[in-house]
Amino acid sequence: MPEARYRGRFAPSPTGELHPGSLLAALGSWLLARQANGEWRVRIEDVDPPREVAGAAQGQLQTLAAFGLHHDGAVEYQSRRDHRYQAALEQLQATGLAFECHCSRSELAAANGIHRRCVATFRRPDPAIRLRVPDGCTITFDDAVHGRITQRVDVEVGDFVLRRSDGLWAYQLAVVVDDADQGITDVVRGADLLDSTPRQILLQRALQLPTPRHAHLPLLLGADGRKLSKSDAAFPVGVADPVATLHRLWSLLGQPVLPAAAQRSAAAFLHAAIPAFQLERVPTDGVPASAATHNANPARHA
Repeated sequence: MPEARYRGRFAPSPTGELHPGSLLAALGSWLLARQANGEWRVRIEDVDPPREVAGAAQGQLQTLAAFGLHHDGAVEYQSRRDHRYQAALEQLQATGLAFECHCSRSELAAANGIHRRCVATFRRPDPAIRLRVPDGCTITFDDAVHGRITQRVDVEVGDFVLRRSDGLWAYQLAVVVDDADQGITDVVRGADLLDSTPRQILLQRALQLPTPRHAHLPLLLGADGRKLSKSDAAFPVGVADPVATLHRLWSLLGQPVLPAAAQRSAAAFLHAAIPAFQLERVPTDGVPASAATHNANPARHA
């Protein structure tokens, strides 16, 4: 069978405006898709209404467009896909791979929150649904940035949630179903999701779905060394000067200085960046976001 055409995606949650870390992931994902002459889809992960901010999804799409990161096809919304998640859940339940869990967080605290057996003292009216992770379950995959990754899912994660006790869908199930339905071949995203990948691979196998290739890009770190939050971004994601921001993100991705022509516009930057992007240069560690404010004007080094 011929190999499927490259199809990447960017899947933000509508919990606020795009912050620099999200835009960095979007840029890397977009560049790799265009470099492969493939498609780049956008999916809004709006399955957690309590955390959503009104108008955030539209604002995120407008920001992507302002930076020239145009997507292919229609935007997908997870909130419209309950039927697909329900079908997947029922498939797992029918094969005994998913089960009701009445345990509370406090009851699992003694095991550091890792579920290996039910310890609930009473049945809840609103149980969560978990995936049954077999003993000795080891998942190994090759990440294009970080190399070979191995995780003992039963020990490090345990039986994980597919549908929460409040009735909302868990990220792990939704993302696996969505990637398969959209024909995603390559998942390029932030390294904070690196340890979620083994769970998703396990789910893909349980549902007999293909596993995409993966590349996890560096996180932007705040002054405290933690993942940069939306409230303490070192430089704003504004649309007034997209070229400067694109060059800063390019530098944080470990890429070489582009020709002076890339300073003319966002379109000119992207035109130069597509063939120049080198995944092997991407840092494997988090990058201090403050470094972006110390970059000299790239045009002076062209």
